[in-house]
Order: sequence, then C-alpha cells, then structure tokens
Amino acid sequence: MVKGDKINFSTPSGFPEFLPSEKRLELHLLDIIRRVFESYGFTPIETPAVERLEVLQAKGNQGDNIIYGINPILPPNRQAERDKSGETGSEARALKFDQTVPLAAYIARHLNELTFPFARYQTDVVFRGERAKDGRFRQFRQCDIDVVARRELSLLYDAQMPAIITEIFEAINIGDFLIRINNRKVLTGFFKSLGIAENQIKSCIGIVDTLEKIGESKVKQDLEKEGIAAEQSQKIIEFIKIDGSVDEVLDKLKYLAQNLPETEQLSLGVTELETVIAGVRNLGVAENRFCIDLSIARGLDYYTGTVYETTLLGHEALGSICSGGRYEELVGVFLGEKMPGVGISIGLTRLISRLLKAGILNTLATTPAQVMVVNMQEDLMPTYLKVSQHLRQAGINVITNFDKRPLGKQFQLADKQGIQFCVIIGSEEAAAQKSSLKDLKTGEQVEVLLENLAEEVKRRLK
Repeated sequence: MVKGDKINFSTPSGFPEFLPSEKRLELHLLDIIRRVFESYGFTPIETPAVERLEVLQAKGNQGDNIIYGINPILPPNRQAERDKSGETGSEARALKFDQTVPLAAYIARHLNELTFPFARYQTDVVFRGERAKDGRFRQFRQCDIDVVARRELSLLYDAQMPAIITEIFEAINIGDFLIRINNRKVLTGFFKSLGIAENQIKSCIGIVDTLEKIGESKVKQDLEKEGIAAEQSQKIIEFIKIDGSVDEVLDKLKYLAQNLPETEQLSLGVTELETVIAGVRNLGVAENRFCIDLSIARGLDYYTGTVYETTLLGHEALGSICSGGRYEELVGVFLGEKMPGVGISIGLTRLISRLLKAGILNTLATTPAQVMVVNMQEDLMPTYLKVSQHLRQAGINVITNFDKRPLGKQFQLADKQGIQFCVIIGSEEAAAQKSSLKDLKTGEQVEVLLENLAEEVKRRLK
C-alpha cells in the first residue's frame, strides 16, 4: 500500500455489524429463545463454520447460495502453493449455508457418543452467497432446533414444534402470528391421485411453494411448463386453496382420501397431520395460533412429512419468520441407515432487521448499566469504587465515572446511554455515609443512606 492511500473500511456487502443497542437486542432475544429451547430439553452444540463441500451438497444442493472456501487456507504470498493444492473432491470446502446439513454430518461423526432421540439447539452464524439487499444478508444468525432418532421418531416431536414457536413469539411480544402447518405426503399423495408422474412431483411441489410470491396465474403457467395439463393445474390450485377451520380442512382431506384413486400416500399424510394437530392441541397451543395451509410446501429437497411456516399477521410481507419440517433420509446420507428428524429455524438476524424496520421491535439502551456513580471529586474515588462494587454484588449493573467533569455533563452522558439512575456522593455525603440518588427519567432526587442504596435502587427499578 502506498503511503497516503485511503483504506476502504466499509463493511463488505451483506455482512452486517451491530451498534451496541442492536447487539443488546439480539442477545436479549437469544436469551428468550435459549430458555424456551432448554425448557423442552434441547441441548446446545456448535458445528464448524466451514464444511467439506461434498457434505453441504449431499442433500438439497444450494447451488449459487454456497460461499466457497479454499483449501488449504494460506496467505497470498503462498498463492502458488494454494493453487497447486486444487479445490476438488473431498478437499473442497465451503461456508455452511444452514444448520441442518452440518447437523447430519455432526451426528455421523459422533454417533457413538450421542443418546437418541438426540435433541439439540444451535444459534450459530451461517452464510449464503445470495445478492445482498434490504433484510437479506450473506452472513446471519440462525436459531435452530432438531430432534433426530434412529429408525423411528414419534410424531409428537412434530407437535412440539408449534408449541415452542408459540412460546418464543409470545415471550418476544411481537403481536399476532399464525403457524401454518402442512404435510408433504398430503401434497405428494394428491399429485399422484391426479396421475402426475413421480419424476414431476418434486418440481410441482417447488412451484406450489412459490404461490405467495408469484401468484395463482403464474403458478398455473409454471406447472403447465412442467408438462402438467391445464385441468390438473386447476385441480392443484383448488386443492391448495382449501381453507376453513383445522377440523374442516381435515374433514375435506379425509373425504378426498376416500374418494380419489391411488390415495395411499395422501391417506398417510392426512393421518400424520391429524396426529400432529391433536398433539399441538394437547400441548395447549391456542387455536388462533395455528392452521392447516395446503400451500405450504417448503422448497428444500429433504423435507418429507410435516412442514411449518410462521407468519406475522398484519405484516405478511415480512414473509415467514420461522419455518421447518420433518425429514427422513438426511442423516442416512452419511450413515446408510434411517434416521428421521424434525426441526425448525429462526433466521434471527433477518427477523430483527425486518421487525426493527416495521417498528414492531425497538433497540435496547446502548449499555446494560442501570446506575452511574458520578465523579464529584478525585479524592473520593476509593468511596466511589466501594459503592460501585456494593451495588454490583447486589445484582445491579454499574458504570463508575473515572473522569472528572461538570455534573451536568455526567448526567448527559448517563442519559445518552439510557442509564436511569445517578449516584452522587460529595464530601458531605461521604462523611455522613449518604448519597443522593437522581432518577434521570423523572428528575426526582432523594437522599439515601449508603447501606440502603442497593435496596432503594432495586425498588425503583421494578
């Protein structure tokens, strides 16, 4: 670099960084999410940011979404050696684009160390090589839970997922939301009953999954481009638009399963859906929090049964705020045995960005400190330090102002950071073992004995 050249220190496109008030909000939401996850017995793990490319491409190849890495990782002055190593086969690496495929590899690597069903949660950062735009990032934090079993996994684990989603979003208090539930077997079975070929069904499901984005007429066009007859396309549209209460939709599906040809898979899907709905109800999820939506398909290849998407009512343009589903063969790709699983994911970085912009969430104060001990005179610093520690030991977050400056300036500094209380101790107060406690929100100032200070601050913080 030539001396005098300016360094471009802006953040790379699509890679977010947070101001303290934003990061504190993220940590607050993470605490809520973690508490709910752990209340259902999920245990934390962490997987590498980088995986072998063949692992990431084992199921649901993400194509352009993968951000490719280079192996081995060497500095530019060893470029020739790096190039010589190549980047093919098992040596090629990439950044993980989600948590589910790496989870499958994790289970394969630690199979004999884990207890099944294995219920884990992760709150790692993932990477997508997509075009960065408003609310879409190349690096973002995902909060995932999955339960994986060997051979068989109860559908009651599927039923737990809406209960967990409900607890999280009610605790965050983001307003009314709706968990939309479907089963891929229902869709697959219905397509089969229409005589649609097996090799066309996967692409049909992918097209159905785009209904909300592209609309009914475009879905019909895309289905017909796949070789689906106009009459079949119309029946598909009519099917995925079936609505009503949960019980009404189930009744309509049972009727179709009894009256259409070749409905074995459709009947199985309806039975599974009925079992999941019964479990959701037994877990106490309110009826207005969930519905059956036959247009929910989830585009990824590995989903095979129950699927979920959660929508914030009144803010549907935000898209799904939590999604997931059941898969049967994902882990088996690495182990050659059946290991069914079910999970959900919250794209937390995206969610926070959307909710802040919509005014549904607000950032927190820039500091967690609740009290500032102001600096009235340097010779009293030993007293300020002792008082600060006394408050901290009582569970109160404290900033001690080490710099002497006008009292008004110190109040402004505290207020700017969102600190509610200032403790003021001058020579007279120190001699009398007292302090003045100023509430910056109300302007009220009271005299408090130092021995009672922590109790008084706690009382006023409630």
